[in-house]
Amino acid sequence: MNKMLTKAFEERSSKFWILSSLMLVSFLGLVDYATGNEFSFSLFYLIPIASTTWHVKFKTGLFIAALSAITWAVADFFAGADYRQPIIYFWNTLIRLGFFVTVTYLIAELHKSQRTIEALADTDYVTGVMNARRFNRLLEHELNRSRRYKRPFTLVYLDLDNFKQVNDNFGHNEGDQLIKFIAEELKCQIRSTDAVARLGGDEFALLFPEAGRNEVEVIMSKIQNHLKEKLCRSYPFVTFSAGAVTFESAPHSTVETIRIADELMYSVKASTKNGIRYFLYLG
Repeated sequence: MNKMLTKAFEERSSKFWILSSLMLVSFLGLVDYATGNEFSFSLFYLIPIASTTWHVKFKTGLFIAALSAITWAVADFFAGADYRQPIIYFWNTLIRLGFFVTVTYLIAELHKSQRTIEALADTDYVTGVMNARRFNRLLEHELNRSRRYKRPFTLVYLDLDNFKQVNDNFGHNEGDQLIKFIAEELKCQIRSTDAVARLGGDEFALLFPEAGRNEVEVIMSKIQNHLKEKLCRSYPFVTFSAGAVTFESAPHSTVETIRIADELMYSVKASTKNGIRYFLYLG
């Protein structure tokens, strides 16, 4: 239930958070005015400030912070707050604004840190492309989308041939550089709507949403020729085996989807290597 609520809030638009924050600040100002100076509602102003900063952006949070400080000052004034000097109104407003801005900054930094941690957790540290953890989530999303809209997608499992020779002959650092190079080349060859992930070792996965077999054959042929040309000088012995499965209907789970593509790739690996095998899954 908590996860569902969190997801529902995360999917809200920026307009929703801005509008709800404006309404809440206005409501708090009216309550401040109605209750006079005996009750303080300063803590509650942090709710719209925090939600806007977290879900929209830092600058919008600063705007809500300034609006909250001004609203509080106006409510104090019309509620009959009596100060010996008019400048005290401005001083109190400035102090409140400073407090709200400080909170806004801290929340923005916390959100930034969380996003950085999430990105690191979802990113392969060698190549910079997504890792298996994030790819599984993306594949689950694609399965759900395919079931809902009855659209095909293609999953490609790709494994480098003879990669161990690179580590043995040139060292693991050279192997990491080659893996990074392969990942960058794969990213350059696919469409912006497609995804590439390193699953571990020298194994990669490519996801092609709403792509049929013919379309993927063209892309994979281009990738094969491109990598062969790039690798022929320094690593002529390195090729790749791949299994490309086009799913006309979505399997029951990501585990089954991955198993089908993985087995197809290993059938190439166990026979000829340096090739691509295609399969049409009809369910």
